[in-house]
Amino acid sequence: MKPIEVVLVDDHHLVRNGLVALLGLHAEIKVVGDSGNAEEALRIIGERQPEVVLLDIAMPGMTGFQLIGRIQEIAENSRIIMLSMHADQEHVNSALGLGAHGYVVKNAATEELILAIRTVRHGGIWIPSGISRDVLNAYLERERKSRELTARQAAVLAMTVEGKRTKEIAYELGISVKTVETYRTQIMNKLGIQDIPGLVRYAIRNGICEM
Repeated sequence: MKPIEVVLVDDHHLVRNGLVALLGLHAEIKVVGDSGNAEEALRIIGERQPEVVLLDIAMPGMTGFQLIGRIQEIAENSRIIMLSMHADQEHVNSALGLGAHGYVVKNAATEELILAIRTVRHGGIWIPSGISRDVLNAYLERERKSRELTARQAAVLAMTVEGKRTKEIAYELGISVKTVETYRTQIMNKLGIQDIPGLVRYAIRNGICEM
């Protein structure tokens, strides 16, 4: 069986070298690159197109959270697992909301990391055992609803979070103001969001727009 190809991104040399050594003990996993520098990591990921990227959150210069979108642009089939010292629900929410496929706390057992790699490689989502499964369920529900948006609804959402007024959106899309308002209401209903600030927060978390 072909081993799972992994790229490891962590700025702490001892941590990175230790993880490379530990992963090297498992025949089903092959580390094809590692780096402690964001730009170098992006180059390696772009060249190797790994199946899984292990990504530290606390990277200097550019955080792991900021790197998620860049990685998705250059290696859309790579699955991302965030590595962190933080085991709180807020960090897990942010990671999943930005597009990560897994979250592993750095003090976890090696077996948990191996299982996480295996799980995300096969299309699953991995979160720490101490985090409520409701977090995962809520994430999956948001993803499902987001995929249900029509192309026109998605366009209205993007323009709304960019700060464009209803009349501007209507003009650019060639539809009436009333239709824009209808689309916006449909979007809010699908995503379970009650106001425009909520839409903006959702769009930022899910990479639809940036601050």
